[in-house]
Order: sequence, then C-alpha cells, then structure tokens
Amino acid sequence: MSKPHEIVERALELSRADGCVVIADERSSANLRWAGNALTTNGVTRGRELTVIATVDGGQGTASGVVSRSAVTAAELEPLVRAAEEAARAAGPAEDAQPLVEGAPASADFTDSPDETSPEVFADFAPALGESFARARAAERELYGFASHETVSSYLGSSTGLRLRHDQPTGTLELNAKSADRTRSAWAGRYTRDFTDVDPGALDAELALRLSWAERRVELPAGRYETLLPPTAVADLLIYQLWSSGARDAAEGRTVFSKPGGGTRVGDTLSPLPLTLRSDPAAPGLQAAPFVMAHTSGDDVSVFDNGLPLAPTDWVRDGRLERLLSTRHSAGLTGLPVAPPIDNLLLDAGGTASLEEMVSRTERGLLLTCLWYIREVDPATLLLTGLTRDGVYLVEDGEVKGAVNNFRFNESPVDLLTRATEAGRSDRTLPREWSDYFTRASMPPLRVPDFNMSSVSQGV
Repeated sequence: MSKPHEIVERALELSRADGCVVIADERSSANLRWAGNALTTNGVTRGRELTVIATVDGGQGTASGVVSRSAVTAAELEPLVRAAEEAARAAGPAEDAQPLVEGAPASADFTDSPDETSPEVFADFAPALGESFARARAAERELYGFASHETVSSYLGSSTGLRLRHDQPTGTLELNAKSADRTRSAWAGRYTRDFTDVDPGALDAELALRLSWAERRVELPAGRYETLLPPTAVADLLIYQLWSSGARDAAEGRTVFSKPGGGTRVGDTLSPLPLTLRSDPAAPGLQAAPFVMAHTSGDDVSVFDNGLPLAPTDWVRDGRLERLLSTRHSAGLTGLPVAPPIDNLLLDAGGTASLEEMVSRTERGLLLTCLWYIREVDPATLLLTGLTRDGVYLVEDGEVKGAVNNFRFNESPVDLLTRATEAGRSDRTLPREWSDYFTRASMPPLRVPDFNMSSVSQGV
C-alpha cells in the first residue's frame, strides 16, 4: 500500500462518514546553498502528507472534520480516518457546507507513481554557478544564496467519485552579491520549473553592475519620489492585494474592495492604464493546479470545493475590477461568480519597454531592487508598509548616478494602480517577500510618479 493512489482508495474504503475527500501529497526536494563564493550544503528530502476530510450530515446541516498527518503508515491509516470523522461529529454545522464536487473525469495518470526531483536538476546549473564563483572571486565580490527545486504530486479522491492528480514542480533561485567590505549588496531572484532556463552568469553580471552603481553614495530624505518598481516588487504588492480580495469581506464592508453604502467595488475602474491582472492554471511556464485542492477551509477557500475545476480568471480587466475571490458558499452570499484562488498571478498592460528603457526615459527618480518585511496597516485602504532592500538607486537624466539610503514605504497597491503612469514589458519574476508561499508570477515594471518613502531606513 505504498503507492499514493492506493492510500487514497484505502482511506475512502475505510470511511464511514456521509462524505469523504482524501488528498495525498508526495514531496521531493533538492537544494544547493552557497556563501562566500563556495558551496556550503546540498541535500535531498522526501515526504508524504495525507489529509482526510470527513463530512457528516445532521439535522442542523453538514459538519466537516479535517485531519492531516505526515508519513502515515498502513497501520495508522484507519485511526487517521476515524480521527477526521470524530472531528466532524464534534464540530457544529459548517458555514461553508456545499455538496461535494462530482462529475470530473479521472486523471489518466492517477495510478502512476509520483514525480520526483533529484540533484540531477542542477546538472547544468551547478557548473555555471561554479564559473560565477570564479568570476566573482577575481573581481573581489562575494556571492551568497540558494537554489531549491521541489516536486509535489497530489492525488485527490472523493466519495463522489473524483480521482484527480496534479504534479507541481517549483524551482527558486536567490542570488546575493556583496562587496568585499560588505558595505554594498545587490539581489536577484528567479522562478523556474526545471533550472534549464536560469543563467547564474547573467545574474552575476547584473549584480556586478548594481554593485558598481553603489560605489557612489547619495543620502536622500524621506518624501515622495518618482519610482520605478521592478517586477519582483510589483509582484509582492499585487499578491497581497489578491490575498485581500475576498468577496465576502468586501460585501460585508471590511476591505478596500467594499463599496461605501454597501456592496462591492466590482465594476469600478482601478487604473487609467489598460492593466489586466489575471490567473490561469495553464499559463506557459507558470502552470498551476487546474482544480481546487483545499486542505482546510478559510475565508476564501473551502474543503467542500475540492476538485472544482479552475478556469482562467481576470481579477482586473483593462483597469476595471472584474472578480473577487469567492468559494461556492461566499458566491451564494454575495451574488458574485465563483472564483477560487489559482496559484499564479500575471499582470499585463501591453507594454513593451524593458526596465532599462524605462530608466533611460527618467529625468529624476528612484530605481528599486526589491521590497521586504511587508505588513498591513489599514485593511480599509489596503495600506501596506515595508522596507526597500539590497539597492535603491538614484536616476538622473536617464542614467543611474549612485545608490541612496533605504526607506520605509507606506503605500496601497490599489492606490498605486490608480497612480501608475507607465507599465513596461511583463516577465516572469520571483516575489521576494512571499516566495515561501507564492512563486508563480509574471509582472511588468511600473512607473509611479509619487511613491511614498515615509521614512529613512538604516538597513542595507
């Protein structure tokens, strides 16, 4: 009973609940870490997590119980199923209760073995990284960072007949370059599915250029500056906006997407630019699960929706708010379409300019590298605060003139979309702040004429 699909089938056979959903996640990962131009560690891990969702019908409604455990053996399977059933019977009726999804065709590879990664995923990347170490050492700079690749094969079965499978490869690279005296720092990150499209030499060259910019230091006070946000920073801000776009919270007047006097802002224009913010399970290079896999219920996700097909979804279309996150339950409460979260996010405005071209057209402004330590200040406006990191550069007359001090910022991504005056070419990017939770993004650089640097920060 070692194969994931057999575990799913056996758990469903053991179920005595009115309804049951079982999700088996098989994970394997490989990683490299380096510091001071030398590899420090590497490793491979494997693991399995099993989630059992039991539903129990009662006079007051349907209750659900969810139990997840790692490394479940054959002897532990029945106690796990019983624990989920006991949790359901002990719970009150679930507010998000809906009939379990049925009718989806079975995945053709449901009974196949899970995909696995291995150190071979770095076969071409590792030698190229070694060459980058040599170049950095010769130029008296130091490279730090890590590369990680994970494959998750998920098997979802239900008492209503669902037999679905999704394989998700996820690779991330973060590379940090420092001057020999550690006073200057620059960062670059990339998302990849297989490391065949990542060139550490090109990233090292980009970081070397940024370190050279920082040889001249300029101190600037807090204030509002024309600012060029690179794709990674745009991704971090808009991912938080997506996470904050629940239909129910908006309809109940609790978020920036609530309409004064009642209702939601769906249909309102958020930006004068033709911005389209969307998610698509089949987006090339950013493919994500094409059906809902919910291991727990929350404001914007429901275990009762497991297996629900996911379709391309426009959250904002041509600058107009089009959709808010909705489960079947919250869609029924708000009257809005069902729109579950999808594990990627893409922003496009039809721009063709690169970030470098946008710099060349800047009379005076700031060029950021990335943002970090982003926190919410006010949900009613989605005001966020955070810090710049690893390089803020002064641009004058189309050229980078030097590095300036870091800042704390206070901005709302919704307000930024309203004030942005230019969007460049969209490219795949790695969100730095949220890369532990959300990696699949494609964003353009944005020009904001008055980005609020609220105070000076002493961070590097």
